[in-house]
Amino acid sequence: MLSLPDIDAIVDAYGDAAQRARECGFDGVELHMAHAYTLASFLSRLNPRRDAYGGTLENRMRLPTRVMERVRARVGPDFPVGVRFLGEECIRNGYTVVDAGPIAVRLAKTGADYISLSAGGKFEDARHIPGEPLYPYTGYSGDRCMPGSNYPDGANLYIPEAVRRAIREAGLFLPVVAVGKIGTLALAESVLAEGKGDLVGMARPLLADPDIPKKWQAGREDTVIRCVFGNVCKALDENFRRVNCTLWPKKIGHAPESDDTVPPEWQRDGAGVTAECSDGRVLLRWQAARDNEAVYGYQLFRAEGDGVLVHAASVRAASTRFEDARVVGGTRYRYTLRPYDLAGNRGPMSATVEIVVPLQHCQADPGVERAKDPEGAEGCAS
Repeated sequence: MLSLPDIDAIVDAYGDAAQRARECGFDGVELHMAHAYTLASFLSRLNPRRDAYGGTLENRMRLPTRVMERVRARVGPDFPVGVRFLGEECIRNGYTVVDAGPIAVRLAKTGADYISLSAGGKFEDARHIPGEPLYPYTGYSGDRCMPGSNYPDGANLYIPEAVRRAIREAGLFLPVVAVGKIGTLALAESVLAEGKGDLVGMARPLLADPDIPKKWQAGREDTVIRCVFGNVCKALDENFRRVNCTLWPKKIGHAPESDDTVPPEWQRDGAGVTAECSDGRVLLRWQAARDNEAVYGYQLFRAEGDGVLVHAASVRAASTRFEDARVVGGTRYRYTLRPYDLAGNRGPMSATVEIVVPLQHCQADPGVERAKDPEGAEGCAS
């Protein structure tokens, strides 16, 4: 419902801001056209305007195009200008990579030096709480913007891959930034090697460990504090509270800093890891490790059957227990733990503990009857 003079003022404001950024010494600017911000709303497939700024894809791109052209004109050709927009809106009837490709090509042709692609984070599916302002990351689109532990690593990588392909097919070669639950060096390098992106962006992993770039450059991947993507940070922000990482020591308000090089160790009699099954989940307990400075937490590794042990969770040092609810009856699981200190130094792996989760059988219940399949095997039927 912005008037045409309002729209002109937005174009002017972006140009003025970019020029100020250059004059006061910034190395570049990034134009935010993603999530629930104004330019994202104009790009949206749900843009309801009936004038030259709504309806067709060309019209929806009109304001972002004008902004990009104005910014480039104000800062000149030698000042880096990037654009961040949604590769997919992740809402019903929202646009997908089908539209994101042409959008990226247009912005590239009008002056963008790189394209950064996000997903979701829209008002349209935000949760309504009486008396509270809407927060655009509370619905499904918010989950897709910041994929939690229930999503696979690199959950949104198909987006930069598709948009990058569209840019290359248009004969353009500006870099594309890939984001979305990328927290390990191996995954980041695979993004580049497989052509899914030219750069990698991350946010939550840098909350957990602000020194990730330095550690990767120094070949110290084994000292990185792993983000668990539990989204406590996101939940705090949703409730308009100060953001903290669940892995940080309580009350300090930031990631710990340490130059310590001495790794933690287990007690003389080891970690004493035990596992038991209760209510369809595995409960793990262990003895606290010790360190010359302080134990920061524990990496928990898990394997199914004879599979490879992989990092499954991180636990704060204050706790010596973990409940694994992502287990299936009739399966054998193996677990081991590794303590780490404030600098990320890893101690030795604990002994491995194994447990077979029993199958859950149907219990007698008025709402459940025994049923037989065609082969005569019994099962549960509501």
